[in-house]
Amino acid sequence: MKKTKILGGVALIAVAVAAGLLWQNGTTRADDVADNTLLTSQPPGAEDAAAVARGKYIAIAGDCVACHTAPESKDAFAGGYSISTPFGGIVASNITPDTETGIGSWTERDFYRAVRHGKGKDGENLYPAMPYNAYVKTSDKDMHDLWMYMRSVKPVNYHAPETHLGFPYNIRLAMMGWNLLFFKNSGYEPDTSKSAEWNRGAYLVEGLEHCSACHTPKNLLGGDTGAYLQGSNLAEWHAPDITPNRYTGVGSWSDQQLVDYLKTGSNHVAVASGPMAEAVTNSTQHLTDADLRAIAVYLKSQPDSGTKAPQPLAADSAQMKMGANVYSANCSACHNSDGKGIPQLAAGLANNPGLMADDASSIITTILQGGRGAVTQSNPTSGAMPSFAWKLSDEQVAAAATYLRNSWGNAAPAVTADDVAKNRALINMPAQMPEK
Repeated sequence: MKKTKILGGVALIAVAVAAGLLWQNGTTRADDVADNTLLTSQPPGAEDAAAVARGKYIAIAGDCVACHTAPESKDAFAGGYSISTPFGGIVASNITPDTETGIGSWTERDFYRAVRHGKGKDGENLYPAMPYNAYVKTSDKDMHDLWMYMRSVKPVNYHAPETHLGFPYNIRLAMMGWNLLFFKNSGYEPDTSKSAEWNRGAYLVEGLEHCSACHTPKNLLGGDTGAYLQGSNLAEWHAPDITPNRYTGVGSWSDQQLVDYLKTGSNHVAVASGPMAEAVTNSTQHLTDADLRAIAVYLKSQPDSGTKAPQPLAADSAQMKMGANVYSANCSACHNSDGKGIPQLAAGLANNPGLMADDASSIITTILQGGRGAVTQSNPTSGAMPSFAWKLSDEQVAAAATYLRNSWGNAAPAVTADDVAKNRALINMPAQMPEK
């Protein structure tokens, strides 16, 4: 990041903090009227079983377990997962009802304020990696049911590591200014001109599923830009355009193909990978078909990103020829010579909009570190791809990615060896070329 941008960001934060102090002191929070009952580890009574069941569904829709469970941990919601952001890793907290290390001493009011307003029990400002700017749209009923569910989970005594960001992002007070700039303190407001199905989809996408957190590009301070759902960089990954654009978005997918992707982790061409595979595994596969269809209806109604396809690169260029050779030797066995892949196992590459964004981070990372598709009830083993970081040089990875992005009707800018080197450093996978 350029020094001028850093200084500009610091200045903007300073102004925002000052303004934020006024906003903080002058805003009445609706959640201040929430019940003050302690969140104890005692199981709820039988009469609350229905609320707990609904709350579990809300927690799944919000994908709470994904961020609040450390990798390979068997202790759900105990925290410790480092969320990758452009500003550094933000460690998710323990949200089990343990009274010492979790939220067992919290009241319902404390819980509401944290989830919907980004305020910790002691008044500390949470980072928006906790997507309270989306969860603020959650209804009072859904919040209460979620609260009831969190009272029922197993308490785990575990001190999650502290978050340590570099200056100026370590100044939590600045979050008050961030809220003033980017946080809209209001719940979901139905659009009466739209159908109930559309509004349900909007409630899920804008709120609980917090799709904008990954799929909307961010500005210097981490706030959403106006390019709603048009794709965003997530360090080593790129969350693709999910507007109805037919080039880089989901405009060529039917509602059913969107539902299939969210339910099973794959459809006629795409196989979920990286963070999206986790989202399908932990969240969207468990939603009802009605909710998934509502999400599809809402997404297909959004404004097209307007991205236009460039001319594909010439197949006889040196880089494309190298890419064709790399692909033939390493990729065609699973993805086929025609790029159509294997359903539910290996992604189709022909006419795959996720490949053609300007940002090629996801395809680079996938080639380097490999990956595994979403594990779902319909596909419990999923597909797995090996890492090629040890085998392919940066130039070869760049050539392969460029070839994929410009074959079988695809068209996208070339990938450079420098692009690959940056991603290789991000995921800490140095080249380990065999000795000659």
